[in-house]
Amino acid sequence: MSNLMDNMNAGCNRRDFLKMSAGAMAVMAATSLPFSVSAKAPAIKAAKASLQDCLKMDPASMAEKSSYVKSAYSYLLQTASEIQDSQLRRSTLEILHNPAPWLMELYPNDNAKEQVKGRLVAAGLLKSTAAYDEFLPPCKNPGSSVLPFYAAPGSGYASHHSYPGGLATHVAVNVKAALGFFDAYKDIYSFPVSRDIVIAAQCLHDLHKPWVFQWQKDGSARTEYPIAGTGSHHVLSLAELIHRQFPAQVIVAQACAHNHPGTADDEREVVNWLNAAAILANKNAVSIGLLAEDGKTLPIPRRAEGFITHLGDHDWVLSVPEAKWMIAKLRDIAQKEYNMTDSDLQSPKFYAFRNYVFSQATLEQLYLIWTINGEAALTDTVKSIVVL
Repeated sequence: MSNLMDNMNAGCNRRDFLKMSAGAMAVMAATSLPFSVSAKAPAIKAAKASLQDCLKMDPASMAEKSSYVKSAYSYLLQTASEIQDSQLRRSTLEILHNPAPWLMELYPNDNAKEQVKGRLVAAGLLKSTAAYDEFLPPCKNPGSSVLPFYAAPGSGYASHHSYPGGLATHVAVNVKAALGFFDAYKDIYSFPVSRDIVIAAQCLHDLHKPWVFQWQKDGSARTEYPIAGTGSHHVLSLAELIHRQFPAQVIVAQACAHNHPGTADDEREVVNWLNAAAILANKNAVSIGLLAEDGKTLPIPRRAEGFITHLGDHDWVLSVPEAKWMIAKLRDIAQKEYNMTDSDLQSPKFYAFRNYVFSQATLEQLYLIWTINGEAALTDTVKSIVVL
């Protein structure tokens, strides 16, 4: 009898649920039709400057004038301050304030640099033709960052967030995205994931872009050299955390930013990055807990924080094509409206112009203006930032 009653109750509950669901869908349909799109491009908050003003400013000064960069950097500092573990919080904030390459303490001379190059080449993680000053960027003082974190570009000069302050805006988006995934898994599945690890790994996943992509005298950014099949900034950032003795779980999660350990081929890449980073930090990846005992995989079971860090580091999916299209558009505007020649487009004149426009409006905001309001609105926006 009890089974019969249970089945009847279950049937009633299912019928009630279906009725409520059908009613909810009817309400949604009634309130959402007819469908229309009424998007509005954002208003740009930018300080006006002349082209001569731009040529006089260095990239750090441009970033400091950008309300978008300042907001993004403040968000990163505020979020990092929410880390509960006091040592991890202190160490993360220290790097955000001064992403210095302490790692270079291990390489005080050319001989030491040649030796680590040999170890990386022998491990199959670096091309033998690489010069050490290609994969180890110039550094005069290991205790001081070449650039402030907030002044660095977010990637190479033809790629995403390639403007002064682009690193701050890029990482801020990724941290928000990672925390969005963290909240989703926690709320839906009650995942016992460490928020501290997610914040630290995502905040610091590109910590050495100020070192790798340091601004050149002409206003362009330094070209990046690969290590272990990925941009050197990724491996150098991991090596930095190893050298600073960050928790292994944070380093492993950060390593997953560029790929996840969900398949054997994907995980092999992450393992290679950790091995390369350990060699650079003069450590063994297995002995410090970055890899399983056989050295072939990440520690088992693989923690969810690495997957969440990987999911969060996907701003590039939109921002890489945005950069490609907006850089091309700005070149056209520079020639048509500012009378720049083809040679000017490869000179400090255009680089200063480009750095200022993109730092004040961001590549991403300009893309929205172009897609929503059109070509003329994009041109007018640029002319309102760098006045003729």
